[in-house]
Amino acid sequence: RVPAFVGEVVAAPDGPAPQLEPPGFGMWTSTELDERDAVLATRVRPDGSARETLADYGAGGSSHRFRFIRRDSDGRPELHDDIIDVVFVQSGEGTMLVGGEMIGRSNAAGSAINGGVRYPVAAGDVLHIPARTPHGYLVPDGGHITYVLVRVPAFGGPN
Repeated sequence: RVPAFVGEVVAAPDGPAPQLEPPGFGMWTSTELDERDAVLATRVRPDGSARETLADYGAGGSSHRFRFIRRDSDGRPELHDDIIDVVFVQSGEGTMLVGGEMIGRSNAAGSAINGGVRYPVAAGDVLHIPARTPHGYLVPDGGHITYVLVRVPAFGGPN
């Protein structure tokens, strides 16, 4: 014999149970990034770039940030003492100038890079730029490059 039901009847939702996002989880689909790229194309500033922060995780020296950046012209050379840049090229193409000597440095930006190595980059490419490494984005006339930039703190030891 089956025991009698004791409890409360609750309606079950149609379909699968809702998935709850784990704290700190982030995801940007390629479709969403394409849509954001189209919006950034309408917001390019006089310096030839448009950007937005996708997410900012943590605080202080343990944080990392996701940025979405579009460049329609060359960017100013950069050098970060304590930050590693990880770059995921989303669309367009250009050249990444890496290494050499930073000229006219003020904080993280400079006026030029003397020397360095030029690497052609295009959609689908991934780059790791160590801390203390001069680097600059070069964009061909009439072109653009859009990328996800993940900035992470450099910890002691090799990058």
